[in-house]
Amino acid sequence: MGLLIGELSRHDRLYYQEDRPEVTDAEYDRLLRELRELEASHPALIRPDSPTQRFGAPPAEGFAEVRHLEPMRSLDNATNADAMRNFDARVLRELERGEPIEYCAEPKLDGAGVELIYDQGRLSVGSTRGDGHVGEDVTANLRLCPNIPLVLLPGRPIPERVSVRGEVALSAARFERLNAQRLERDQEPFANPRNAAAGSLRQLHDIDTQRLRSLEFRAYAIAIAIGAGRPIAATTQAEVLETLSAWGFAVSQPSETCRGIEAVIAYHQRLLADRNRMRIEIDGSVAKVNRLDDQAELGTLARAPRWAIAFKFPPQRETSIVLGIQAQVGRTGALTPVAELHPVRIGGVTVSHASLHNQDEVDRKQVRVGDTVVVQRAGDVIPQIVSVVTSKRPKKTRRYRLPRRCPVCRAKTVRLEGEAVTRCPNLDCPAQIKNNLRHLASRSALDVEGLGEKLIDQLVEGGLVRRFSDVFRLDAATLAGLDRMGEKSAANLIASLERAQDTTLARFLIGLGIRNVGTGVADLIAAHFGDLDPILSAGAEELEAIDGIGPTIAESVVAFFADPRNRAEVALLRKLGVGWKATAPKPRGPGPLAERTFVLTGGLAGMTRATAKERIRALGGKVTGTVSKKTDYLVVGSDPGSKLDRAKQLKVEILDEAALEKLLTD
Repeated sequence: MGLLIGELSRHDRLYYQEDRPEVTDAEYDRLLRELRELEASHPALIRPDSPTQRFGAPPAEGFAEVRHLEPMRSLDNATNADAMRNFDARVLRELERGEPIEYCAEPKLDGAGVELIYDQGRLSVGSTRGDGHVGEDVTANLRLCPNIPLVLLPGRPIPERVSVRGEVALSAARFERLNAQRLERDQEPFANPRNAAAGSLRQLHDIDTQRLRSLEFRAYAIAIAIGAGRPIAATTQAEVLETLSAWGFAVSQPSETCRGIEAVIAYHQRLLADRNRMRIEIDGSVAKVNRLDDQAELGTLARAPRWAIAFKFPPQRETSIVLGIQAQVGRTGALTPVAELHPVRIGGVTVSHASLHNQDEVDRKQVRVGDTVVVQRAGDVIPQIVSVVTSKRPKKTRRYRLPRRCPVCRAKTVRLEGEAVTRCPNLDCPAQIKNNLRHLASRSALDVEGLGEKLIDQLVEGGLVRRFSDVFRLDAATLAGLDRMGEKSAANLIASLERAQDTTLARFLIGLGIRNVGTGVADLIAAHFGDLDPILSAGAEELEAIDGIGPTIAESVVAFFADPRNRAEVALLRKLGVGWKATAPKPRGPGPLAERTFVLTGGLAGMTRATAKERIRALGGKVTGTVSKKTDYLVVGSDPGSKLDRAKQLKVEILDEAALEKLLTD
């Protein structure tokens, strides 16, 4: 049986990782049937790494939430070589280096990000990226992906609990095959490989196992739980990829170690030339500072690491015809002109609409109904009109102007001096209420399950919700009388609303829909102030003093809470039961440990390492993972690792746990 499992695993590797299958699908299926028959006869001998164990039962009701071991951050983007050189200059400046930096360059896959948690070397949890902090538990579906190891190979030391990050994607060939099969069954074809891959992970019912078994996983990063022991031996990103390969993962190829940014740019150009010959769609390259200690020294921002950047490919372009231009009203009242296009395929996606952003953009590009236009997908994602082919413009076309009155509530629109955006000033505008409700109910905000788009339309258009706090006044009897609701659905929504009332300050701030305040910013503000009342009275300067908050964000927050209607809405939400547990605010001013950098190594007896980090940061100190010349203190617990030797070499001050406690309490 072991030989058969090894043979099937070898064929999986040849097919999914090396793209050189040795057997037909029929022969593979015959071997798989033989294994199933053997396991049926000898169930005690079934191994956890058997290909038959990839089939798991999906969750019965929705997806559970999974908090990532470490945040799954996004990457900053560059679109040209000069932006890459600017990134390199900042890295050199931050690291105080005169010689070229070594980078690890990798293809940027156009897939769906996931995290895989392995306990004692066995796959225990798989989750989507979600909001970067919390994802959805899709373990059952990920187990069907044939090249995700269920058990890590012992090619390198394996920590007791380790997170592997990567992308789930569909090859171009398998994407076309799946779409051909869907068309044969009179089903709507998938728009693009990325959407097909991401959507397959979130299947709850009528699981399309063939679609899941068509997925491929490419690993690119490792995170280790605190106290998990046996740290990986890798000191560079290139060695991280080698470790992942040794554990049995496919990694994105071709990767390359590049000395200096010009070598990265040359790698990117070679990748661009081979773009259409790649097995899996890519939309650029990623450059990462190769040394892990340099990565730790550069650190991360709330949204993105400072040691990596995505170098995006130029977008693909096609021509289309503008059939109409409509003004859409967003949740902040902004009127956005949207061009309706004759459907056109761009990079595997059918595009039928493109945002024109604002009146200035319409005037600059001189877009009119009837025009032939050049369309691209910005970043290979967002449809965008690049230019008008004026030689093909029909006679008697007219310039477009945003309406003087809101197309939804008929309020007179305004455009403030110095702003490019035209707005509907009516906070009770149904379009704004609908968009605010969708935002309030989103997973990153109050996470109200069951409050979908069609139900929101009914609530607002029926006058049941005139401002978003009204949603917490709803009762089951009223909801049960709406179309497609009923008693059970109504009771479920009321229960979901009651659960949503017990939230966190950060989620509440996100739910309010303050301009420029997303998940990362809300976390920073909530951690700094601890409760809402200090935020209500905070000025722009106090907000800007928070590391990661700039003047634009600070002004948005102050302006939002300066509006008496917004303050009244906040008071109503609190009166209706929306609340959170207040936390101790961070101390005002720099703190007694300001500008001091700590590194922890070994186990602490009187507190967890997480607690030690929180206490250091609460006093203004900074905690990093690697000893460098910028480190002020190394805190040493039991069984310290190589960091102690490094600290002694650099003459860094060494503290035991008692000395740390004294420093924190003095």
